[in-house]
Amino acid sequence: MDEDIKKNILKTGTTVLGIVSKEGIVMAADRQVTAGNIVMGKNERKVFHVNDYLIAAGTGIAADIRRVPKILAAELKLKELKAHSRPTVKQAASLLANMSYSGIRQPTMIPQQAGFLLGGFNPEGEVELYTIEPAGGVSKVEDYDANFGSGMPYVLGLLERQYKKNITLQEAVQLAKEAIKSSTQRDTGSGYGMDIYTITKDGIKKVVEQTIESEYKD
Repeated sequence: MDEDIKKNILKTGTTVLGIVSKEGIVMAADRQVTAGNIVMGKNERKVFHVNDYLIAAGTGIAADIRRVPKILAAELKLKELKAHSRPTVKQAASLLANMSYSGIRQPTMIPQQAGFLLGGFNPEGEVELYTIEPAGGVSKVEDYDANFGSGMPYVLGLLERQYKKNITLQEAVQLAKEAIKSSTQRDTGSGYGMDIYTITKDGIKKVVEQTIESEYKD
């Protein structure tokens, strides 16, 4: 990646993660929004429904994280109408990767700066998770990933030790909880709660919605 993009990613605080289990996929994110070292928001959703079979979790510039899933949803609908068939998760990930690639290379003072995790289920019921880096690279996630959020080092360190093959969906949800908690305790760019979703052949469900309340104690 370009050095300027690297610097901006490091300045942009957030934690997003995805975990692949034997029964489905778990995606999670914290709720804090920062601008440099200032907390700008404490209740920001970072996992978005793209449509009824896809969700995306974003890290980077807030405007891009909100904008890109909306554009992706519209483009996928157009593809579906033209082809008379629903795009696969892989096709959606490739489209999002192309959008990211184009976004940082267009002549503009502020290029697109956002990385995404994209998870969903195919018409046949198969679930898939992809990671799309801010520069446009796309990879299928076979175990877990945290993209390029500031909480990534804390999350990956924990998952490296505790993730196991054939993990159940419920175990993956609990592991995602612990990963977000670890990140919010040590990463200054992450905090104030978490949202966790599951993706299975039966659909997308929000299974955890928690907030962190600040208290003063004598």
